[in-house]
Amino acid sequence: MASEFETSAWIVMVMGLYAAAAGVGELRVPGFWASMVDDLARSPAARFLTGLICMVVGGALYLVGSWDTAGWMVVLIKVIGGWMVLEGALILALGDWVMGLARRLMTAAPRLWALLSLLLGLGLIAATIIRF
Repeated sequence: MASEFETSAWIVMVMGLYAAAAGVGELRVPGFWASMVDDLARSPAARFLTGLICMVVGGALYLVGSWDTAGWMVVLIKVIGGWMVLEGALILALGDWVMGLARRLMTAAPRLWALLSLLLGLGLIAATIIRF
């Protein structure tokens, strides 16, 4: 079985790959993220499933590792997991409002968000590689 150290590092690596790939996707096809938000805004079923998946994955991430042996990666995973649970609950309860906020954020500075996502992803990947 993988140690808590290895598990948290692998989760951070996957998060980094996700963030970097999402950033590259938006830079390659500007408006991609905004169109996803529009799709979610139009589909209550997709919004419901998105909220549910956010809550389930966030809850699972939050349960990784214990606070007493927490390195910064475990803390990061717990914070992201908790945020995902909150985000999922908000999408389920106030989906129209959350999608309106997301639409405003995605149209305000899409290139900046994509670059931030790419840089964050590369930073997480680098931190994981250094840690291994």
